[in-house]
Amino acid sequence: MTTIRSSDVLDYLKQLQHSLCETFSALDGKSFGSDSWHRTEGGGGESRLLEDGELFERAGIGVSHVMGDKLPPSASANRPELAGRRFEAMGLSLVFHPRNPYVPTTHANVRFFIARSDSAEDIWWFGGGFDLTPYYGFIEDCRHWHQTARDAVEPFGESLHAEFKSWCDRYFYLKHRNEPRGIGGLFFDDFDAGGFDNAFALMQSVGDHIRPAYQPIVERRSDLPYGDREKEFQHYRRGRYVEFNLVYDRGTLFGLQSGGRTESILMSMPPAVSWRYDWQPAPGTPEAELYEIFLKPRDWLSVE
Repeated sequence: MTTIRSSDVLDYLKQLQHSLCETFSALDGKSFGSDSWHRTEGGGGESRLLEDGELFERAGIGVSHVMGDKLPPSASANRPELAGRRFEAMGLSLVFHPRNPYVPTTHANVRFFIARSDSAEDIWWFGGGFDLTPYYGFIEDCRHWHQTARDAVEPFGESLHAEFKSWCDRYFYLKHRNEPRGIGGLFFDDFDAGGFDNAFALMQSVGDHIRPAYQPIVERRSDLPYGDREKEFQHYRRGRYVEFNLVYDRGTLFGLQSGGRTESILMSMPPAVSWRYDWQPAPGTPEAELYEIFLKPRDWLSVE
């Protein structure tokens, strides 16, 4: 029988939150504020938020640990046999919205679920990943991002990177816009391969590679000069981010459906955003290049 050490998972998530806050607070020069919350149905979490910083307009890193008598629809949609089970869920979610449009937005998540039943064995799984949403693309950054993603999962199986990259490309896709949200990265769910220790180790590896994937890109791009044009395009593209989060994102839906704290769930939203009616970038511009080159799923490790 598998020994499920959920307390070890929660300890890791809290340590990862602390480590990431220390790293990016030092980079920005402003500290993360802390806000704890609790839900009447059981559990709660801690939201760490940096706003109006030197590098980040908003950077949020939240840890949640919730439980309840019935899995929300978003958690059992792909596994209907689990509908109605009690649940315990914990995870870390991160979204950074940079000030400089040449620095991409990033999102990351690592999570653990247990679906419990009085008449059957508990079912557990890990999920998570990280993805990158640039406004102005750089091939060097894309290669670095995907190389780090491959480094995170390759020790656990040679086929996993290709599988999780493809899953990420499919998941972070705006069907109503017929375009990807960004350049992808990793996404996995329902992962229990190799038993608890192996699956937990893979989740930790993904979590531990968030910083080395993103920090070098921030350091390379944060001092590039920009003006109103770049800022307006950043706000326009942030609209796609909002659309995805509110229409498709499982984490957002799960949080709202499970009675999580709304402010903590929606701290992933960008602080400033705009929409334009039927707008298209002018041919030959850096804005058009984003669509023509970067918003197309590809094997970035083979791009010169």
